[in-house]
Amino acid sequence: MAAEKTLGLIGGTGLTRVEGPVDELEIETPYGRPSAPIRLMQEGPVKLLFLPRHGDPHVYPPHCVNYRANIWALREAGAQQVLAVSAVGGITERYAPGTLAASDQLVDFTWGREHTFHDSPDVPLVHVDFTHPYEGPLRRELLRAAADSNTAIVDGGCVAVFQGPRLESAAEIEMARRAGCDLAGMTSLPEAGLARELGLDYAGLAVVSNWAAGVRSESISEDDIAATLREPMTRVRKLLAALARRLGE
Repeated sequence: MAAEKTLGLIGGTGLTRVEGPVDELEIETPYGRPSAPIRLMQEGPVKLLFLPRHGDPHVYPPHCVNYRANIWALREAGAQQVLAVSAVGGITERYAPGTLAASDQLVDFTWGREHTFHDSPDVPLVHVDFTHPYEGPLRRELLRAAADSNTAIVDGGCVAVFQGPRLESAAEIEMARRAGCDLAGMTSLPEAGLARELGLDYAGLAVVSNWAAGVRSESISEDDIAATLREPMTRVRKLLAALARRLGE
């Protein structure tokens, strides 16, 4: 009999909770406590380890998330693959509000974050290959699951990761566009790099909540972002169910 698949799921803005019966797992890490207890549930044939990145309720801004504890705790709980859902702003034309995208690249505009496990004489120094931050079996299965479930998804997208918690200026977004970025977010780094350091197969699912600053003339409000996210998050849940079916085969 094949071993049960275990998938770590990191929820961002708009995905703080998952429905269904859950058990909670408290894990202490060398880096402190994760954002919330890990919620164990069954998604079809897959054991799901759900962790809300910003806590529940949403209390940790992007620059204050304990990314090291979160990734470490998911690994300790048994995850070998991690799907990270993030709300982002759209910069280029393919990424209109409501779009789902399987990101494939990152540019880091953050500062001061604890971004590595290899920052102590007690830990061997390792320079991980980060050429393709998201590429791995999980990302490929995510795209196949989208096809299985007839869920529209953009294959690719470069995320500019800003510090937050404020939204970006129009000049910052223009800088990111000129650097080749399609999306603006605040949480994909150091999360993706930490997952790579621990050998986890990490994929990103970006949910576009708004046009980034200056792309359109309208202003950006948190209420509008929350309203825009409601419908695509139903597609995220449909896609997650299809992904679980594929992983369980």
